Amino acid sequence: MSYLLDANVFMAANNLHYGLDFCPAFWDWLIRENASQKIFSIEKVGDEIEAGGDELSDWAREKGGPLFLKPDTLVLQAMSEVSQWVTGNGYTPAAINTFLQVADYWLVSYALAHGQVVVTHEKPANTANKVKIPNVCVGLGIKVMTPFEMLRHERARFVLGRR
Repeated sequence: MSYLLDANVFMAANNLHYGLDFCPAFWDWLIRENASQKIFSIEKVGDEIEAGGDELSDWAREKGGPLFLKPDTLVLQAMSEVSQWVTGNGYTPAAINTFLQVADYWLVSYALAHGQVVVTHEKPANTANKVKIPNVCVGLGIKVMTPFEMLRHERARFVLGRR
C-alpha cells in the first residue's frame, strides 16, 4: 500500500504536531518511506508548499524532490472520471470550479489512477458549497485516511534517543 499526502498533512505537521524545529524524526520518516516507495505526494502539493516561503518550503525544495510526483498519462485519464463525479453530485458551480483548479483535483486523480490511499486532515461534509477530498474519494472508491491512521498503520515510531 502506498500513500498520497495532501498539502494539509505537511502544513499541519509543521505548524502543530511535528514541527521541523522539534520533531525531525517525522520528516526523516517521510523521506525514508518515500525511498521505500510508500509515501508520496504530488507536484501540485509541492508547489503549494513552496509558495509558503517558510521553513517548510525550504525543506520541500531541499529534501522533498522525489516525494512530489509529476502527473502521467494515467492521471490525465483519471481526471476525466474525477471531474464527472464532482460535476454530477450536486455541488454548486463555484464549488466545482474551485475544486477543478486546485491541487485536490490532481491529488484525487493521481490516487485513482495509481490505486493509492489519500491521506488528509479534511473531514467529509455533505455541503454543496465545498468539494471535500474524502467525499470524492469515497464516491470513487478510493481509500482515504488521516495522517494519524497512516502513522499507526505503518507503525511509525519517533523515539527519543539518549542525551
